[in-house]
Amino acid sequence: MTARRSTRRQALVLLAAGLAAPAMAETSLPRTKSLLEAARSATGRGEPLLLLVSLPGCPYCEQVRSTALLPLVRETNAAAVQIDLGNLDTLVDLDGVTRTQDDVATRLQARFAPTVLFLGANGEALAERLVGAGIVDFYAAQVERRLEIARRAVRIR
Repeated sequence: MTARRSTRRQALVLLAAGLAAPAMAETSLPRTKSLLEAARSATGRGEPLLLLVSLPGCPYCEQVRSTALLPLVRETNAAAVQIDLGNLDTLVDLDGVTRTQDDVATRLQARFAPTVLFLGANGEALAERLVGAGIVDFYAAQVERRLEIARRAVRIR
């Protein structure tokens, strides 16, 4: 079997298995140089910080961003930022220490993409995190439900 035929066969196997995704434009949530500042700013206006732990090129992360998080940010003025697994760019973590985005994800025990965290001013979890992606219609509702729980927690503090 030639290399070209082998490559074509592998591509067909991936497509048949549903593991290959068509190329799509990737959207992004805002980036920050300081998670601590972003969390304090969000809670200062009565909002939790939604943190998406993503992975470049991840079709499930794109689905979560484009169908659940970005509409929520636009419609409700929710505060959301994104970091990426494997990204070596640095930012100020929730404890005030400068770390890479990948190290922050590890410290937050978010080693699977996508993961959405609902955080308070000092990085405390205000609602149960969402790990992975699900059925689009249900996923957005899960984010909204957890966001409401986190908003109540911010207002109580």
